[in-house]
Amino acid sequence: MPRTAIITGAARGIGAAITTRLARDGFAVVANYAGSAQEAEALAAGIVAAGGQAIAVQADVADPEAVRRLFDAAEAAFGAVDVLVNNAGVMALSPIAETEDAALTHHVAINLTGSFNGMREAARRLRQGGRIINLSTSVIGMRMEGYGPYVATKAAVEALTGVLSRELRGREITVNAVAPGPVATELFLSGKSPELVARIAGLNPFNRLGTPEDIAAAVAFLASPDGGWVNGQVLRANGGMV
Repeated sequence: MPRTAIITGAARGIGAAITTRLARDGFAVVANYAGSAQEAEALAAGIVAAGGQAIAVQADVADPEAVRRLFDAAEAAFGAVDVLVNNAGVMALSPIAETEDAALTHHVAINLTGSFNGMREAARRLRQGGRIINLSTSVIGMRMEGYGPYVATKAAVEALTGVLSRELRGREITVNAVAPGPVATELFLSGKSPELVARIAGLNPFNRLGTPEDIAAAVAFLASPDGGWVNGQVLRANGGMV
């Protein structure tokens, strides 16, 4: 029986890169999506065509029942779940004083409640020796204007990561977070001038943005046997930005 990984928010960007990498590493992958059915189905179909095992499953991570159904689908397809990657997230920038109630609620629902729902279900259902990998952000350490609601939810995810790593004592399940710096995804690049992108890229010593594959490599390490002694940690994958 192959090891199975659920990746939330897998339809595009970092999530798609993580899904592709874990499939290449031999995992049966469950590509979760909220609304991007066509992209998620195409991702899963491509993995299957290349000889891997994959399914695409719709679920709103903010809904606990939907997350339970996501795990049900993974178990029905592949027998059990070994890895959860909590990747689904939203990021809308605004100064704190100008942030609408709905924007704050949306950040909390997806980034925090969604990650909590995944962690809770994984804590109940992962096999011995499993992995829970949460996505945070290196922007927490930058104190950049406009990122208040986003970093608040991600800081909470980091706190939950440490707590859950201790609560799963005796099961050899690791719980870690990967905190990317700026990554060249459609979401990040949208609405930014070339000058702004260049300035942000220059914040690290490599003078470039990260790639989705850079982040997928960090996740793959934590999901692998080689990452088994790393637990309760935040891996800041940002090229040395902070």
